[in-house]
Amino acid sequence: MRTLISSSCRILDPKRSPRSHTPSDAGHLPCHTPPMASIPSLAVSGAATAVPAVVAAKPLPSSAGFDKGGSYQRSTQAAENGRLESESPPRPLDAQEAMSMLKDGRTVQSAMYVPLLHRCVETRGLGAARALHGHMAKTGTVADMFVATSLVNVYMRCGASRDARSLFDEMPEKNVVTWTALITGYTLNSEAVLALEVFVEMLELGRYPSHYTLGGMLNACSAARRIDLGQQVHGYSIKYGADTITSMSNSLCRMYCKSGDLQSGLRAFKGTPDKNVITWTTMISSCAEDENYLELGLSLFLDMLEGGVTPNEFTLTSVMSLCGARLDMNLGKQVQAFCYKVGCEANLPVKNSTMYLYLRKGETDEAMRLFEEMDSSSIITWNAMISGYAQIMDSAKDDLHARSRGFQALKLFRDLVRSELKPDLFTFSSILSVCSAMMALEQGEQIHATTIKTGCLSDVVVNSALVNMYNKCGCIECGTKAFVEMPTRTPVTWTSMISGYSQHGRSRDAIQLFEDMILSGAKPNEITFVSLLSACSYAGLVEEAERYFDMMRNEYHIEPLVDHYGCMVDMFVRLGRLDDAFSFIKRTGFEPNEAIWSSLVAGCRSHGNMELAFYAADRLLELKPKVIETYVLLLNMYVSTGRWRDVARVRKLAKHEDVGFLRDRSWIAIRDKVYFFRADDMTHPQATELYQLLENLLEKAKAVGYEPYQNAPELLSDSTEGDDDRPAAAAGSLIKHHSERLAVALGLLKTPPGATVRVTKNITMCRDCHSSIKYFSLLANREIVVRDSKRLHKFKDGRCSCGDFGALLL
Repeated sequence: MRTLISSSCRILDPKRSPRSHTPSDAGHLPCHTPPMASIPSLAVSGAATAVPAVVAAKPLPSSAGFDKGGSYQRSTQAAENGRLESESPPRPLDAQEAMSMLKDGRTVQSAMYVPLLHRCVETRGLGAARALHGHMAKTGTVADMFVATSLVNVYMRCGASRDARSLFDEMPEKNVVTWTALITGYTLNSEAVLALEVFVEMLELGRYPSHYTLGGMLNACSAARRIDLGQQVHGYSIKYGADTITSMSNSLCRMYCKSGDLQSGLRAFKGTPDKNVITWTTMISSCAEDENYLELGLSLFLDMLEGGVTPNEFTLTSVMSLCGARLDMNLGKQVQAFCYKVGCEANLPVKNSTMYLYLRKGETDEAMRLFEEMDSSSIITWNAMISGYAQIMDSAKDDLHARSRGFQALKLFRDLVRSELKPDLFTFSSILSVCSAMMALEQGEQIHATTIKTGCLSDVVVNSALVNMYNKCGCIECGTKAFVEMPTRTPVTWTSMISGYSQHGRSRDAIQLFEDMILSGAKPNEITFVSLLSACSYAGLVEEAERYFDMMRNEYHIEPLVDHYGCMVDMFVRLGRLDDAFSFIKRTGFEPNEAIWSSLVAGCRSHGNMELAFYAADRLLELKPKVIETYVLLLNMYVSTGRWRDVARVRKLAKHEDVGFLRDRSWIAIRDKVYFFRADDMTHPQATELYQLLENLLEKAKAVGYEPYQNAPELLSDSTEGDDDRPAAAAGSLIKHHSERLAVALGLLKTPPGATVRVTKNITMCRDCHSSIKYFSLLANREIVVRDSKRLHKFKDGRCSCGDFGALLL
């Protein structure tokens, strides 16, 4: 595009350019370009509104520059008014009257088509627009430049860009409004590159863009992500003094902010002498989209109010989004009160953003009240509710609340499907993430069918969410099928599939997929390498892991994060190469975090090197761990070795850090019903049968080699309702069956033979449960999937996908 602009400008007379200097920070066209055109207005007989007149093609004097409504416009206006003095004065027509006049065969005037064309835009009636086009051709009215320009605009508004271009090419005369209509229309129809080509074509013909044209060009540059060309247009506008026009400044702010350059957008904002509500809203909304500028956005809002500019519903929606991003409910309620004051409280976007703020803060009852009180809603409203519930699952105070919010999101999605509205791409992406978090495979499969029915499956974001859902639900085969059938793939999609193979213990498949990713031209990111190194760790592929670690640094210039180091340490620990693990830490010089030290403690203890285990434990305690499972790991180790002083030290630190309670919870979904278990739970109606089944399975397991782990995590607390004041490391010694064993037993009891049993657990599996469920899978000839707080365990034929390392952390 840069070459095209350069070549187009060489045909122009350099003397036409009023001055050559352009500030460097604004960019520049690489040659002299024609000055800007003013757009004089004149009335068409019978028309209700003023319309742009033709701008002469001859160049303006070099001293004229950009005419902001001076003598050139006045003289043109006077001449045109003189030409029309003898004609009837302008009179408005509605669509019905215009159609009646055309049917009666009266003398056809161009103004008759204007209301009909407006109606086509309002109804997006492409067929009606083409019919009017045929009538114009029959009566010869299509030669009228004003009417033809209006028809170009109608075609673009109806999405028929080819019809618009064909008509444009047939027009004997074109003015700057015609060119602008074509440029803005292409941008509107997501064909921004064609808009840029039209602008170049305009320059080649020596036509003069107006500030409206330049505003449309800035939007096209933003849509095409050609900020370099946008900077040249910025420089052009500075040459002819158009950059201070409010609408141009708004376009500049929007372009720079959408490209992520908020500093340049802020400079354009500050350089606007007459800021209107659009100017302020553009800048405030851009700040709301960048977490680094939230405070600036609120500051601008206060400046706007102090400057006497009244915010509109779009401004208030953005400000409410700022409050949501800051999770500032107090300020949000003040803005909500302000909405009532200015009369915007009933506006749908304002209600949506207010409702979303309440959801983000966990005030679900208030959010639901606002939702149910809405007289009308849009798909954005439903999306705000569903995504809001999905996001607060992670911030819930406990697992029960998290799952209840997930169920609420699924219920909302069901109600949406039954309503007159249709879910969109954003809806499917949000609800599939809920299914992933809850391991709700059955619901996910139903949503998969809905995406096919609605035609949304072709979207890469929805497809990526679908792949992730199947992988996290333990159905790697379905995830692979969805991945293979994707028409296009992004680095996120590749990474999701590599991670899925890694979690399912298919390390070779993960490595092969990474190599395929490189061959496809996709560029891996830091998360891709975490998944890849994790796969190497699971399989103990030291040479491959070291090669990919070096590739990440040397070929892709990605600096290792703590997660990358953690995968390497984890690999050495799995293989029992403890000295190599500590040597790697010393050689690389990184500071291990709580997770890495915990892995080292568990690995050293498992391999019998208690000296290194105690050393790692001391380093871990220096970090003052925040995760309660870490304290359970340390307490188990110290109790099993009789180090009672260290037991007291860990208990004291746990109390000081207020890590709370460790409750053992598991869930299993069977036939659209979800069953919940605690450790040694007797509340299920079939509890007697469950315990009998477990006893039978354990007896059979012992006969084929199962040995109960004597030092199982006895300090796991299972505080029940009303027992929340008990410390985490108390009253756990009598626990016989942890929650996941009970959930697995129910799955074996109530699902058909051969069906996969899927269980979700809120904490890490202990060694004893992990070992026993391996034998359950062998004895029952079932695939059992348990996803705990750390990883996914896929038990089949007496083996687990984690390689038995996943149960060492408790």
